[in-house]
Parts: sequence; C-alpha cells; structure tokens
Amino acid sequence: MSGANVWTRSRERMKRLPELFAQCGPEATAYGKCVTATTASKEELRKDLCIREFEALKTCILSAAKKTVK
Repeated sequence: MSGANVWTRSRERMKRLPELFAQCGPEATAYGKCVTATTASKEELRKDLCIREFEALKTCILSAAKKTVK
C-alpha cells in the first residue's frame, strides 16, 4: 500500500527535526525571540510579523537537511 509508505516517510522526516533545529540554534533563537517580543504585549501573532527570522530559520533547516540526506 502506497498510503502506508507515505506515513512512514513522514515519520522518518519528523524524527530528524530535532537534529536539524539543533544545527540552526541561532536562527531558531532569533525567531523565538521575535515571536515572544511580538506577543509580549498580548498582541496576537499575525502572519509575516517575523517573516525575516522565519525565512532565515527555514533556509538553515533546508540547508542542514540537504547536508544530512541519507
């Protein structure tokens, strides 16, 4: 069944996420600080408020994933 195979591949990718985040510590920290600062005044987090930090984190994770492809 191809459906089961999709879930297996997804689980394998999800298991790698902590490792990828560990390789992107500064970017993850910057994004987290932006989100925290944005919501500190009880303001709702809105799309694109931390886009620069998010894009940096996304680029780092994708780069780290490409380096660790098995």
